[in-house]
Amino acid sequence: MSIFTQIGIFFIVWWVVLFVTLPLWVQGQVEQEEVEPGTDPGAPVNPNLGRKFLLTTAIALVVSIAIIAGINLGLFDRFYQNK
Repeated sequence: MSIFTQIGIFFIVWWVVLFVTLPLWVQGQVEQEEVEPGTDPGAPVNPNLGRKFLLTTAIALVVSIAIIAGINLGLFDRFYQNK
């Protein structure tokens, strides 16, 4: 497996994990009772993006290593055998 394939797997896994982590630790302005005039009441007060990017990277790294190891060990061969 080439390095470009491994980077591609990590990239796809990273984006999927990011969409899972985005809703974590979010409180809207209405929940905090700090609605700024002219903004959407559901907009987050503090989205914690740095924390989410680090968590996303860590999870994506572990999942990507597991997928790449599974491919290299042949664990997925039975799903795409030529008959």
